Amino acid sequence: MKIIDVKTYLTGQAWPDREGIRNFLFVRIYTDEGITGIGEASSLPAIEAEIRNKGALIIGEDPFQIQKLWSKMYLQSHFMTGIASGGAISAIEMALWDIKGKALGQPIWNLLGGKMRDEVRAYTHADTPEQARFFVDQGYTGLKMGGTEQAVQRVKNMREEVGDDIDIMADLHGPPWMTTADAISIGKAIEDYGLLFYEEPVAPENVEALARVQNAVNIPLASGERLAYIYAARELIEREIVDIIQPDAGRFGGLSQMMKLAAMAEAHYIQMAPHDGSLGPVGEMASIHLCASIPNFLIWEHRTGDVPLRYEVMQPQPEVVDSHIVVPNLPGLGVDLIDEVIVANPGDFTPGGHATNKKYGYSFVYPQPRRANWLKGKIQ
Repeated sequence: MKIIDVKTYLTGQAWPDREGIRNFLFVRIYTDEGITGIGEASSLPAIEAEIRNKGALIIGEDPFQIQKLWSKMYLQSHFMTGIASGGAISAIEMALWDIKGKALGQPIWNLLGGKMRDEVRAYTHADTPEQARFFVDQGYTGLKMGGTEQAVQRVKNMREEVGDDIDIMADLHGPPWMTTADAISIGKAIEDYGLLFYEEPVAPENVEALARVQNAVNIPLASGERLAYIYAARELIEREIVDIIQPDAGRFGGLSQMMKLAAMAEAHYIQMAPHDGSLGPVGEMASIHLCASIPNFLIWEHRTGDVPLRYEVMQPQPEVVDSHIVVPNLPGLGVDLIDEVIVANPGDFTPGGHATNKKYGYSFVYPQPRRANWLKGKIQ
């Protein structure tokens, strides 16, 4: 079997409740035996360009030789080994696993070493007590709130609404204006609410700042969604700065890299809770295969309330039962894209095409408040 073509597909839809377009970036690899594989990456223009660049490298190659092709693509990156190349390799390698699974008649989890669980525990996002109650009534046992505005009060309100049996997580999104001292103050103020983890309280590229938060706050610390490749995660793991590592299947560099990261983390008693914030349905399915296979899996980030396109562009959709996603048993990823839906919903990479994320209390404009007022608003 030989690879004969690699194509990208950008599809998107306007958010119903805010400005901008929600894009999805897919890849499909074609072979001379008629078997195709699909993958997905974070929807960024640089990643799409890199998929085309790296896709040209593997034309004529055997899609079964995943490690060889990964190395070929990675070495070609050389001076650009960050999110752009990591995202491109993630999508392509995902599609290679899909091809291999289809050709062998096996789900990807079986190729990764077998299935440790039939269901993957999932949480979803809730930013108000009303949303929290709604999802708990639907059967969710884990909820995450995002953003920095009135973070402590929101955690308090959510805990009072759902009680002690529901896991709560707080994600500050590592805003560049958040000082380490502020992140520690917020963390200390929410220690008594029994959080499952405290995610990206400071910008994750500042490893020393993360270490200071970890040493000062008695809540499990989570980070890793912005990393590409195991090399970028090595210090977080070796120094045990994080308790939970959160690679993104659309950025990190492929399922093989995520499996290696899981093994690195396991050696340090660190759990894995993969990130889904940048991804759509195909990337989610790839992560579910991974989560089924690793021993140190904690919980999966399942996105509810996305644009309708997410639930129309791929079939079948993941089955969620009582806060758990059923692990698929079909060959490969076990899903396929609906081409007619992609064609009918072209994406948008023009300036302003992505939303300013007002929902989570931040935008692409740095705030300029006086620090005393800024901190007061966070810890009340």
